[in-house]
Amino acid sequence: MTRIAFIGGGNMARSLIGGLLATGQAAADIRVAEPLAEARERLGRDFGVATFAENRLAVADAEVIVLAVKPQIMPQVHAELRLALQGRRPLLISIIAGVRLDQLERWLGALPIVRCMPNTPALIGAGATGLVANGRVSPAQKAQAQHIMDAAGLTRWIDDEALMDTVTALSGSGPAYFFALVEALEDAAVAQGLPRDTARALAAQTCLGAGRMLTESGEDPAELRRRVTSPNGTTQAALESFAADGLSRIAARAVAAATRRGAELAAALDREIQS
Repeated sequence: MTRIAFIGGGNMARSLIGGLLATGQAAADIRVAEPLAEARERLGRDFGVATFAENRLAVADAEVIVLAVKPQIMPQVHAELRLALQGRRPLLISIIAGVRLDQLERWLGALPIVRCMPNTPALIGAGATGLVANGRVSPAQKAQAQHIMDAAGLTRWIDDEALMDTVTALSGSGPAYFFALVEALEDAAVAQGLPRDTARALAAQTCLGAGRMLTESGEDPAELRRRVTSPNGTTQAALESFAADGLSRIAARAVAAATRRGAELAAALDREIQS
């Protein structure tokens, strides 16, 4: 079994640990560095994994290290990790939003690194993750990284790292867009007279069912849309209203804004590390 160390024991780390254990990974081969004592105790109790207050102890003999901390925490941990990893070349998997491969190499050394962008549905094993590797990652290590992230849901490799900001804007931030849509549908139905609990249940289940139809059928969303749109019917009236209000343009602007912000956050983190 591969020895895996997690730096950070938050929700995303917990989802990956739980998924790995469900696929046969031994708890004895997983270590977690987590500064909060209560969180360490909970991780040990829930998963039976070894926990540490110090990062250097968690990574001591790890073959794979998963960075699962907030971007703003990196200035506090990169120097300690770089020292602990001197003379070693473990596979580094980063799920830190917005942090580029070249930044990780500059901070932590010339290591094989896979950068990942999961999303919050990973917490229930239904995530969507984009991955990109630097040139030091071997085919076997790519398979290791994919196995770990598969524990949280669907994975897709990205060839061009520049597109990771778009992955972040699409699937990383995407659950919030979905929740906003459900909120809007719920409010609209309530305005038409439905009780709120009924409106919420129907909106959520409708979105869940539509998502399952799309993923399980493998068909083009435009084709599925056409099938439920009767000429001059209620669906057509709603879709024409969406089009008149510029739904496609709204979505395009939103994804572009999130993409730009991802690049800005990476640049800001660069300046913070260098200062």
